[in-house]
Amino acid sequence: MKKYSSKRSIQVLANLLQQYGIVDVVISPGSRNAPLAIHFSEMDAFNCYSIVDERSAAFVALGMAMSEKKPMAITCTSGSAAANYYPAVTEAFYSNIPLLILTADRPTDYVDLFDGQTIRQKNLFQQHSYGDFQLVEDSQENAEDINSETIKKAIELCFEKMGPVHINIPLEEPLYDLVSELPAFPVVEKTIKQKDYEIPSDLIADWNISQRIMILVGTRNYSPELENQLSQLVKNHSVVVLTEVNSNLYHEKFFRHIDRYIFGFTEQDFKTYAPDLLITVGQNVVSKKVKQFLRAAKPKQHWHLDEIWQPDTYFSLTQKIETKPEVFFSKLLNFINLEPRPFYNLWDVLRDKKDKKHRDFLNLIEFSDFYFFNRLSESVPENYNLHFSNSSAIRYAQLFDFGKRKVYCNRGTSGIDGSTSTAMGFAIKNPNPTLLVTGDLSFFYDINGLWNQYIPPFTRIIIFNNGEGNIFKIIPGPGNANSNTVDEFISTKHQKNAEFLAKHFGFSYVKVDDDGTLDRVLTNFFKPDVQPKILEVNTQGKTNADTQKAYFNFLKEI
Repeated sequence: MKKYSSKRSIQVLANLLQQYGIVDVVISPGSRNAPLAIHFSEMDAFNCYSIVDERSAAFVALGMAMSEKKPMAITCTSGSAAANYYPAVTEAFYSNIPLLILTADRPTDYVDLFDGQTIRQKNLFQQHSYGDFQLVEDSQENAEDINSETIKKAIELCFEKMGPVHINIPLEEPLYDLVSELPAFPVVEKTIKQKDYEIPSDLIADWNISQRIMILVGTRNYSPELENQLSQLVKNHSVVVLTEVNSNLYHEKFFRHIDRYIFGFTEQDFKTYAPDLLITVGQNVVSKKVKQFLRAAKPKQHWHLDEIWQPDTYFSLTQKIETKPEVFFSKLLNFINLEPRPFYNLWDVLRDKKDKKHRDFLNLIEFSDFYFFNRLSESVPENYNLHFSNSSAIRYAQLFDFGKRKVYCNRGTSGIDGSTSTAMGFAIKNPNPTLLVTGDLSFFYDINGLWNQYIPPFTRIIIFNNGEGNIFKIIPGPGNANSNTVDEFISTKHQKNAEFLAKHFGFSYVKVDDDGTLDRVLTNFFKPDVQPKILEVNTQGKTNADTQKAYFNFLKEI
């Protein structure tokens, strides 16, 4: 016989979550949240996942939400457990990934009394959530009505903003009293807001008179509708569309390798290739070079399209267009002229030259991180979802063509801390196989991302292990410091490998140290197996940073 929590607040919470379709719950163990864990796990409607490390658990849920494109619930015990959610909450906030954060708490009058596992949890995520709510304890008058209204507001806000929302839940003892039957609850009336948008006539006029139109697409999920709309815009060479590998848009006339094309731009080039109308879509842009270019170019007009965020990233924002890009372009295409513009041809000539230089350079390189990423781009099966860790991995990925594969990276805060956990969460919920491509520091930092029983056997991880945070040998600045200081405290040199970690977490493992072995192993790496697999590409001691610098210098020789 099933047993449910006797806590009325938890019964109300579970009922409303079920009615709104939030049925996946990542649970981290603890006592104060035991009523939630017991109740959710006993209800057939919920899919529950036990992830011990709260920091990892929140990123796992973030990956699940990224895959499902709907809110995931996370719940933990009180105290520092809740604080460990914070890195993933900030990522979800800046990436608009919906997490419903359910933190169990001690009774409100226990705060600051030095009672165990008791901190100031109310409004804990206030700076990086779309709403912080607190339930009242069951003993309070009208608690059920108050809590029902609070939970409803929180859930609808999570759907509306598609970002993190926090519900703090003070719970009095006893925590383990159970009941065998649940009361009937009324059907809730849902009031999730839908925004409408009408395009102003002056924007249509501005488009039609602009001669140098550039659309820059940052991080976003794949959208066939947006891809089709932008394809119509480039068909007659009307605009220049710049995308990144994690823009998840593909067309042969999109410019997909921004850094390859604009590296080495002079002050005159900034003027030559600058747009007069810049339209930006999506979230964070990886390329620092394009930010520098557009800030220097100072376009006369900059429109940003997003329902939530309107950042003035390029210090030239003139129009905040608060709607989905698909809605905006569907209306715009009804009115604008799709005439050819010489601006596209200008960029197209540049692309042809730089792409040829890229191909020429590939014939010169030896085994290194650069070599590995080129071979990877040629080897990943088309049905794989690709997750890149931050730092070097996502930057290398921008230089190569991964075709129409779906690409993801935690670019909200651009940290390395939850890349593995996010990818594993995504893999758990997605029917297609997932490949995580990660640097060594990112992988070792987040090894608890592998500490769960739900990772599918067709999941793959490739670690390119250069023995340090090699990004600090590539970016300008660290080279000015004492080399010993850089090695120990910045790039963090090490001699670790993942062999025993792979065995510990139930992954098969193979390591390669040269190009011939890599080429041979990649052929079999993606074949089905009873275990998930880790491939470690050891490039320690190779001239990784020098090879990338040589690449960009080679591109400049035009």
